Amino acid sequence: MLYLTLAVLAAALILFAWIGLHARRSDKGTAPDALDDYCTARNSQGAQALGLSFLASGMGGWILFAPPEIGAFAGPVALAGYALGAALPFMVFAWCGPAIRRHLPQGSSIGEFAQSCYGAAVRRWVALISLLYMLCFLIAELTAIGAITSMLSDVNGNLVIVAVALTTLLYTAWGGLRASLVTDRWQAWLLIALLVVVGWVAIQRLPDLAINRQPMPSLPLGSSLSIALTLIIAVTAANLFHQGYWQRIWAAKDGQALGRGALLGGITTILVVAVVGGLGIAAAMSGTDLGSPPIPFFALLTNAPAWLTIPALVLAMTLVASSVDTLQNALASLAVTEKTGLSLPSARWIICLLMVPVVLIALQGYSVLRLFLIADLLCATAVVPVLMGLWSRMTTIAAIAGCLAGLAGAVLPGWWTTGSLMQGIMAASFPGSIPTLAPFAGALIASTLVALVLVAIKPRQASYA
Repeated sequence: MLYLTLAVLAAALILFAWIGLHARRSDKGTAPDALDDYCTARNSQGAQALGLSFLASGMGGWILFAPPEIGAFAGPVALAGYALGAALPFMVFAWCGPAIRRHLPQGSSIGEFAQSCYGAAVRRWVALISLLYMLCFLIAELTAIGAITSMLSDVNGNLVIVAVALTTLLYTAWGGLRASLVTDRWQAWLLIALLVVVGWVAIQRLPDLAINRQPMPSLPLGSSLSIALTLIIAVTAANLFHQGYWQRIWAAKDGQALGRGALLGGITTILVVAVVGGLGIAAAMSGTDLGSPPIPFFALLTNAPAWLTIPALVLAMTLVASSVDTLQNALASLAVTEKTGLSLPSARWIICLLMVPVVLIALQGYSVLRLFLIADLLCATAVVPVLMGLWSRMTTIAAIAGCLAGLAGAVLPGWWTTGSLMQGIMAASFPGSIPTLAPFAGALIASTLVALVLVAIKPRQASYA
């Protein structure tokens, strides 16, 4: 099975590379035009292409771990929160995206949007948050494919990490956003097909639920709602700083295509997360040994036919590759927009150089969950003030004060309950890598309230020509 597994994984990566490289637009024309197309594929994508791209970009290896575990231990209410949190950023883009296009028709990044609303200082802060979040996401995805490969086969996980990183880098560095969008479309259909196959076989291998009579996993309603709300805030806020999603705002043919595409991406994301998480619920109800640490999705494959490991691995690799290529191009795009005068070859070299430390960290197999949560929290402190830039009354002072208040609000709950500022800071850094509602809720509420109060006191004055 070893050589067959290697051959199938290699074939999948070669297919992704072939599709991505053939999607590249010719670099003929002026350098600025080529660079803009590399970063935005401006006004080229219809609703279906965008919807599938949102789905593929958002669905990484994490869906094989987190939703099944949430479903198996916290139950359907918390799982619903996770699904909604994963989809809500796309719903926000469906609502706000057309307005962002109208506000900044020649834009290409979240940083440019922030500057157009509030100036250079806010832009730099927003770009830093986006960079930190995307790097954590990238490392986590590559780490995940290494762990999954080692878990399901005799193939060296480090080999697959390097192979996925190099393959996606090849077609994204060369073909830009167009390559990512085209491969996303194929990867989305492939992951749906593979998920159906793997999920169906896994369900068939479950013990009879009626015989085992295990209750549906659940927590007290208050705890379930707390988990659900935490996940909604954390996941939504973080993904709204994902430069890859912002690129797709300007890649859309028009505002209507963007709205429909983002809505399609959101709906399909809810369905995928619900299905995968539902497998975790089914595993818990069946009495299947979930393992230690618990990995319900993979526990379902324990007694499955040996051949099923190959489509399961291809599924995992497809999920990771679709997220990684989006993140790679997003990082290149962020570099281009934040460094004036950067050439297209320089943008390609920057992403190549960035991938070196990313791959080296991923090869270590470290858990980056705590760093991920901190990055999510930073996003939560700033997301509302940034998006309020579309409001004509919003001011730069209100945005900056809102972001600062969000930082204070993240620390305040722990400070209040313990009486110690240091303990409050520690609680906001998530010791034990356990997400908690208080820092996220504090950050979101404080940033929103302070921004609104300052706007009410001194709104932006209308300018007249």
